[in-house]
Amino acid sequence: MPDRPTADAQISGLLFAVLLLDKELNIAEANHAAEDMLGRSIKRLIGMPFVSAAGLPLDVATRIGGTESQLVARSVTIRRAGDDRKVNLTVSPLSSHPGWKVVTLSDAGQDDMRREGESQSALKAPAILAHEIKNPLAAIKGASQLLGRKVGEADTGLTSMIASEVDRIARLIDRMQELGSNSTEPAQPVNLHQTIRKAMASVRSAVKDSVELAEAFDPSLPAVLAKQDTLEQVLVNLLTNAVDACAGLDEPKVVVRTRFVSGLAAHIGEGGSSVRLPVEIAVCDNGKGLDPQLGEHVFEPFVTSKKNGQGLGLALVKKLTNDMGGRVSHKRVETSGQTEFRIHLAVAE
Repeated sequence: MPDRPTADAQISGLLFAVLLLDKELNIAEANHAAEDMLGRSIKRLIGMPFVSAAGLPLDVATRIGGTESQLVARSVTIRRAGDDRKVNLTVSPLSSHPGWKVVTLSDAGQDDMRREGESQSALKAPAILAHEIKNPLAAIKGASQLLGRKVGEADTGLTSMIASEVDRIARLIDRMQELGSNSTEPAQPVNLHQTIRKAMASVRSAVKDSVELAEAFDPSLPAVLAKQDTLEQVLVNLLTNAVDACAGLDEPKVVVRTRFVSGLAAHIGEGGSSVRLPVEIAVCDNGKGLDPQLGEHVFEPFVTSKKNGQGLGLALVKKLTNDMGGRVSHKRVETSGQTEFRIHLAVAE
């Protein structure tokens, strides 16, 4: 029988960060995932005050230092190397060693992935309803076309309007059905930058030279695990939104950036198995940004700040990204005046 792994080996293999804090809240031990999460080597982390190493908000830092009870905090913003990240944090005091604590940090986006099954079930009902609506819509359009042949020229504008509105509702229903559908297409290795450039070319042909579309690629990135057509559709949606967001500015600009990031992971499937998502695609625009009141609700169906928006575009982006095993998030970077939508994907084997 093979030797059982030691406690150290088990902690080292965990996908979420684990840190041991001494009585002064300095880091005494850390696993490899903590290196990725905090952007520093274990050698540099040892001895550092945990609060400063993680860039914790003052209220959370005060709670950690002022209690000997267990603490659970969700969607806490930490800062490393100037980059904000939302994490779930737990603090467990060690009764055997008063004053000592074990801290865990995990990416807050994992919760979204676990809830995806629930949201998909909720979206199936509208999709079924949409299917039932399509039949009478087709009848209405057909009747309006027949009527248009019998009325005088003065009334043909009304029948044309009926047909046009029916088509608009049909397109909306198509998008609702997409949200409730289940994709069976398997993810496979995809050339990341080739796919991004195809999406950019599609959007560029529509906007001409009214908005600058620029690249900031890391050419060393490997192939990603995705669905090529799906990824291209997601990027077209995000690029189109970004173009709309900065239209009307004196110097509108959209930049697509790719890079390798560490410490990001998500739970996939009912079993909750974890997968690393180290490849990031960021679609950045210099528009005024989203309404702050929308917050993380921007990915929910029928939520929009656009005057004539349907609130389905970003919901579809999230659904399609999750179908590929990835995750999507958004962030307003006030220092640069940019809004970023970030997609994180796994590396193809």
